[in-house]
Amino acid sequence: MDNIEAFLRYLSSEKNYAGHTLLNYASDLRKFSAFVALQSGSENVGKVSYGEIRQWIVSLKNEGLTNRSINRKMSALNAFYKFLLKIGQIDSSPLAHHKALKTPRKINTPFTVSEMKSILEETPFQDNFEGNRDKAIIALMYATGIRKNELIQLTDKDVDLSNKFIRVSGKGNKERRVPLIPGAITLLQQYLTHRNSLPEKNDSQFFVTKKGLKMYPMLVYRIVNDYLSSVTLKAKKSPHVLRHTFATHLLDEGADLNAIKELLGHASLSSTQVYTHSSMSQLQQVYKNAHPRGKK
Repeated sequence: MDNIEAFLRYLSSEKNYAGHTLLNYASDLRKFSAFVALQSGSENVGKVSYGEIRQWIVSLKNEGLTNRSINRKMSALNAFYKFLLKIGQIDSSPLAHHKALKTPRKINTPFTVSEMKSILEETPFQDNFEGNRDKAIIALMYATGIRKNELIQLTDKDVDLSNKFIRVSGKGNKERRVPLIPGAITLLQQYLTHRNSLPEKNDSQFFVTKKGLKMYPMLVYRIVNDYLSSVTLKAKKSPHVLRHTFATHLLDEGADLNAIKELLGHASLSSTQVYTHSSMSQLQQVYKNAHPRGKK
């Protein structure tokens, strides 16, 4: 087994990385390996210099890739070299002093409170298995801020309606508990009533397809996008925007940033601080209350 294959197995078995992430990492590392082989005749990407990596960055720029896309590829390389350090294959990473390319800050526009009220209280969902499931998914993502893949991985044991929380397995197998609000619990109970009447069902998965099979990423995306399209004209209507909306609405209501960090499962506060940029209603209120002429 080569180092790249060993690295991918490590991410899958020990770090529990999502399937699409593994595919992206595999593609990036194989392309870099091919580039190195073309330049130097060697396929040993573990023994490259930072100069060779810089040459690859230049070639990617010449291909028209954005800085954001290049940074993603560098992230894959950086994780790979950290793995080689961990198993003693190298003594130092060629990316030890690399700095990410500058990118414009990308801020998703969250849904408004009225838009979320409209989708959950006014939008007609069919009174069948799929209608109840779809509404429960949207309600749960808005109530907890969980990621799409975290929702897909939920098992029956992870959802504790009696004690009003869910157990979420996040990035790097980091586990967290997120409380459930009454409205979400009611919708989850209604979903379970329909789900438990299915002729067949996956033994452990909480959310399933109408055939009783495990949910898949595109289906979750389609559910969120299709229903939110009926209440908003915003360009992006993805599960991640629901997560963004969860954090922004908590912040608007005065929730502590550290508490939001724990609910989202972020490793560092800097990842959570991005939500402060879109929380304009809170900033405007603080400004109005604090400025000497704000109330005039």
